[in-house]
Amino acid sequence: MKSFRREVMGAGILILILSTFFLIAYFIYGKKLEKIVNINKGNPTPSHTLNDGVDYVPTKREILLGHHFASIAGAGPIVGPVLAAQFGWLPAFLWILFGAIFIGGVHDFTTLIASVRHRGKSIGTIIEETIGKRGKVLFLIFAISTLVLLISAFSIIIAHTFVKYPQAATASVIFIGIAMLFGFLNRNSKIPFFLLSLTSIILLLAGIHLGILFPIKLSVNTWMVILFIYIYIASVTPVWALLQPRDYLNSFLLYGIMILGIIGILYLNPTLKYPAFSSYHQKIGDMFPILFITIACGAISGFHSLVSSGTTSKQLDSEKDSKLIGYGGMLIEGVLALIALITATYLSKGSYFKLLGPNGNDAIGVFSNGLGFFMSKLGIPLESAVIFSALAISAFALTTLDTSSRLCRFAFQELFEDTKNKKVEKFIVKNRYIATFIMLLIAGIMASGKEVLKIWPMFGSANQLLAAISLLAVVLWLIKKKRTFLFALIPMLFMFLITISSLLNIGILNLESLNSQDKMTVIIRIAVTLFLLFVAFSLIFLSFSAIKREKKS
Repeated sequence: MKSFRREVMGAGILILILSTFFLIAYFIYGKKLEKIVNINKGNPTPSHTLNDGVDYVPTKREILLGHHFASIAGAGPIVGPVLAAQFGWLPAFLWILFGAIFIGGVHDFTTLIASVRHRGKSIGTIIEETIGKRGKVLFLIFAISTLVLLISAFSIIIAHTFVKYPQAATASVIFIGIAMLFGFLNRNSKIPFFLLSLTSIILLLAGIHLGILFPIKLSVNTWMVILFIYIYIASVTPVWALLQPRDYLNSFLLYGIMILGIIGILYLNPTLKYPAFSSYHQKIGDMFPILFITIACGAISGFHSLVSSGTTSKQLDSEKDSKLIGYGGMLIEGVLALIALITATYLSKGSYFKLLGPNGNDAIGVFSNGLGFFMSKLGIPLESAVIFSALAISAFALTTLDTSSRLCRFAFQELFEDTKNKKVEKFIVKNRYIATFIMLLIAGIMASGKEVLKIWPMFGSANQLLAAISLLAVVLWLIKKKRTFLFALIPMLFMFLITISSLLNIGILNLESLNSQDKMTVIIRIAVTLFLLFVAFSLIFLSFSAIKREKKS
């Protein structure tokens, strides 16, 4: 009886269950989704019809999957599950399992194909077509605000990470150089793609070793300046020169730690010492709705819609690639989220909270140590395994940062593209250099203060509200095209329910804190909460009006 219980509670069993369900979902439910939106290999994609060699570039599915997965993953599917483990492993596991299949996968796939059918434009353009100009403007302002805050916060986090792990800083700089060389040779030489990829991966591993030997030690402020210079360059250069190859090559790092982690977990099959269900209320809040807000990227994330309809849709070579990249990419991220959950729940409750830290700030540390432990069982030295895990995650956080800067530029230009002012059109819509500079200047100013980190807990709600709005746009698009929409409507309603519940809860808590010493921060939080609620209810109202007009016509 004791051995049976250990087997049932083994982490390897969870890996096998999740993988089985995901494979079945990809081939059966994914095929059904393709049929609903009428995927056609013969339909020309924007990467071909609008090919400009900068943003619109036909891309091999392997490279685009690497870019897409690296962009949507980042640190999100790691931090979220580690923090949500406080409620117990079972609720988090179930949300990752069913959320990725029926909500996140649907969200990522449909926003990608909807954008492809709208010349690679963002969800804002789809909202304009279905709701009207006011809806588009509202959405784009919300998306830009979210991305600016994301750039500000991630730049601070990465700068501190590079100071704490200078080995990661050196490796990241080397990675950028290798990626640029790969991009140039892939486009301008006749070297076989497989050979070029293999050689670059070997160079990446050598870069990690050099990073350990020659760590770059700089101050946080110096790294902040370097990071903003880098993401400016990443935003304005052609995607094939830096963004595509860096994301593609970095994806192998994450694939590597995932494969090694899975093999280590299956081999060791550690017992999950953390309770299956802990308690409904934790320090981070009540299980509903906080669990569904905390685990975002591992189940569904609004940021994914910005990537799908931002950079990915402009590079999709064929509509047939959309299931692998949109739906498949989400399922791969779900596997990563489960690995992160296991690194937290194989620990006892006391060990988990001790490693997480008193303020819950070291989720990356929990993941790196846990994954390093599993990898060490395969013969890899424990210290090297932990450093390798930390290096891979820091590289992906940087990937999210540079992709966000380009997405922010896209949204900013799209906001002004209908203007009748020729000067605005010349200096913003048609000038990626100035548009990028304006966005990063605002983000830089915000990053220089302390308020970004203080309102960071609200990012979960803002991110999931973005997912709800994106699903709303998809539902309205499907209604207009007279296609089945229930498969997207139910996830949309659920996402609106949890985000509005969360925002109301945050608002109430902040109102109760108005008499605290940090009054200005509380006022900012209340203002942001009211803005998010205003966006949600405004778009819901405009949607009902649009549906009524559609019925009348």
